[in-house]
Amino acid sequence: YGTGKCPDDRIVALIKEHFDLRPAGLVAMLDLKRPIYRDTAAYGHFGREEPNFTWEKTDKAEA
Repeated sequence: YGTGKCPDDRIVALIKEHFDLRPAGLVAMLDLKRPIYRDTAAYGHFGREEPNFTWEKTDKAEA
């Protein structure tokens, strides 16, 4: 909608530079081969700061 503080094309370039969005890249980045999903069955899986929940990491925020 043109209301962002950073141009959309710059955001796209940063995403392409810092994230591997191929299926294998996502599996590797989020370490999804570990059997941790039982922990998500209780109390949900978003907004929790469990060390096993790699999708909650903010290590790419500085990019």
